[in-house]
Amino acid sequence: MRRISITLVGLVLISAFTASAQSGKKAPQQSALDKKVDALIAKMTLEEKVGQMTEVTLDVVSKSNTSPHQLDPAKLKDAIMKYHVGSILNVSGFAYDRSHWYDVISAIQNEAGKDRLKIPVIYGIDAIHGVTYTLGSTLFPQEIAMAATFNRDIVHHAGEITAYETRASYIPWNYSPVLDLGKSPLWPRIYETFGEDPYLDKTMGVSIITGYQGNDVGDKYHVAACMKHYLGYSYPLSGKDRTPAWIPDRYMREYFLPPFAEAVKAGAKTIMINSGEINGVPIHGSHYMLTDVLRGELHFDGIAVSDWRDIEYLHDRHHIAATQKDAVMIAVNAGIDMSMVPLDYTFFTYLVELAKEGKVPMWRINQAVHRILKVKYELGLFDRPVGNPDDYPKFGSDEFRSVSLQAATEAITLLKNNNNVLPLKKNMKVLVTGPTANTMRSLDGGWSYNWQGDLADQLAKGKNTILAAIQQKIGKDNVTYQAGASFDKLQNVDDAVSAAKNADAIVLCLGETSYTENVGNIDDLNLPWAQTQLALELAKTGKPIILVLAEGRPRVVTEAESKSAATLMMYFAGNEGGDALANILFGDANPSGKLSITYPKFPNSLNNYYRKNLENGNPDDSHGYNPLYEFGYGLSYTTFGYSNLRISKPGLKEGETLMVTVDVKNTGQLEGKESVLLYTSQMYASISPDFKRLRAYDKIDLKPGESKTVTFKLTSKDLAFVNDVSKTVTEPGELKIMIGDQTVKFNYISNTVPSRTGKL
Repeated sequence: MRRISITLVGLVLISAFTASAQSGKKAPQQSALDKKVDALIAKMTLEEKVGQMTEVTLDVVSKSNTSPHQLDPAKLKDAIMKYHVGSILNVSGFAYDRSHWYDVISAIQNEAGKDRLKIPVIYGIDAIHGVTYTLGSTLFPQEIAMAATFNRDIVHHAGEITAYETRASYIPWNYSPVLDLGKSPLWPRIYETFGEDPYLDKTMGVSIITGYQGNDVGDKYHVAACMKHYLGYSYPLSGKDRTPAWIPDRYMREYFLPPFAEAVKAGAKTIMINSGEINGVPIHGSHYMLTDVLRGELHFDGIAVSDWRDIEYLHDRHHIAATQKDAVMIAVNAGIDMSMVPLDYTFFTYLVELAKEGKVPMWRINQAVHRILKVKYELGLFDRPVGNPDDYPKFGSDEFRSVSLQAATEAITLLKNNNNVLPLKKNMKVLVTGPTANTMRSLDGGWSYNWQGDLADQLAKGKNTILAAIQQKIGKDNVTYQAGASFDKLQNVDDAVSAAKNADAIVLCLGETSYTENVGNIDDLNLPWAQTQLALELAKTGKPIILVLAEGRPRVVTEAESKSAATLMMYFAGNEGGDALANILFGDANPSGKLSITYPKFPNSLNNYYRKNLENGNPDDSHGYNPLYEFGYGLSYTTFGYSNLRISKPGLKEGETLMVTVDVKNTGQLEGKESVLLYTSQMYASISPDFKRLRAYDKIDLKPGESKTVTFKLTSKDLAFVNDVSKTVTEPGELKIMIGDQTVKFNYISNTVPSRTGKL
């Protein structure tokens, strides 16, 4: 990635802005809304402008140490009337009911209506997998599980429901989706991503963004999306949250940038910035990433908001700013529009001073304020700052719950089913054991009722844990429960083993409790030994073990998994995950999920499926690509056959479309859904080509004996990659298409670029 200078009190950055502003490029024609925004800006004082760029957390305007939560009228008045705060975020404590949210948002907007220009506050919230902070909301599977459905439609529908329920909480701005690429299984936020593949990430991202924003983001049922965390946040070298990453520019553009580029094209209104640093440059201080790439190349024109305290951290953590005031100067000049300060008004004070000193130009402040006010107008906040409580009768409804249940059902991934041990019969005696069996924390994950999700067992009222769902499915008399182990210690393991001897099957639930961000950092990807030991002890009974993995990242479970008769990956499957699993275990639903990540076999062998094809050139290396299960893998209770893969022409030329068709047949005895994944592989290229890359996918439903022809379209853009000078190119040569067990080769032909064989 290109380095930028942040020395000499930011003069280099200011010069870069000035050069851009005076480049002579013709400004785009203003819309009526742009003119309306500029007319309002013309009336604003410097302090009112800087206030719009200031975001504080709800605690700043709330009474301290009160339960239930109460706003502090004096603090709120100070925030609005003195500092003209443009945005408030987050929640004080944990989730509120809708009536309290109505009181909170009404009080804030009423106070904003008393300010001179009556500019409404934009309230933001992390509705990561449903409306995190509203009691009774619909919580969906986390993004990594939603990606495993390979079902764009259900992801879009989940986005619509989340938007509806966020507006039902009177909040118009959702800090979602996470478009970071889930390449590192160590990273504690991988479950918040759509997995490791750029194409899956970008297509799922577009689906949920269009669900959030709809055709009219300003109507009462939609919200502004916030794509995050731009850029490269998910790939720290250590695997730990908010630690340095080393990512070359070519690599960044090939893998990490496409989901954001596609989200910009889809109209995402806002973006949140990476808290970390890449190649020594904190993204919050990178003019190259925030202006040259984001604005100049991607043409994003919405709000760029910092993450939590990340402008302060330019001084405190990254040490690129000698003072907090310098940190504000660097970040704003680099391209940050709004600071999630979020605990005080220091940003406001420093930025006013910097503007008066000429160290942050007024045009840059006007530019940021224009973006903020434009989104507020687009959201309809000037006309409707608070919603009508009666407009949301479907909040938390059975209709919405059924969508979450369907999503969880389609996400759960069957990885092993020896001798068709699944589905289990409903009259069997079952032992349910393991640390994830009887807690909602291992179903919901982080961002569930509060930041860490550690109150889910108290607040997910009426929802079934895995244990409760199995008891409800086959009757309590058929179910025995023993914990066997906590997450890191054995717990009455002898009782579990004794109970197993009287059971027909063991449902062993291993994995993780809820976490997010730095709290979820780990030093060892291996499953804690106590959980593995529980599996080994139970295996001695000779009873079939159904291993259920409820976890946010793929912990290494190789030894425990070797003892299972069947293995299911649940991810963090949401509030309906327990019911979805019970339906699958006992045959009331057929699993159809496929892994959205590569599941590692060893902690020191962490490769993504699109690795380089190097092991074929080194036959003496027995330690090449060796995952436990590969991206895109997943079984069903039925079987599918692929045949007759064909292409519309033997060669694809620039500007043409290649039609690809394949026949898929349900060759089993049950109706089932199959995700049809199309990969391509380029034989030779100027950059060592990836082994294979996902280029298209579709999900179909087939009855026993039924066949369908699935059609895909490929163009030269679908085959492009970033070359050694960071340019996106499609090079001529031979390529291979792979769908299921079918392959076909074709040639891409270019009139301008020579192939690796020297032929055009």
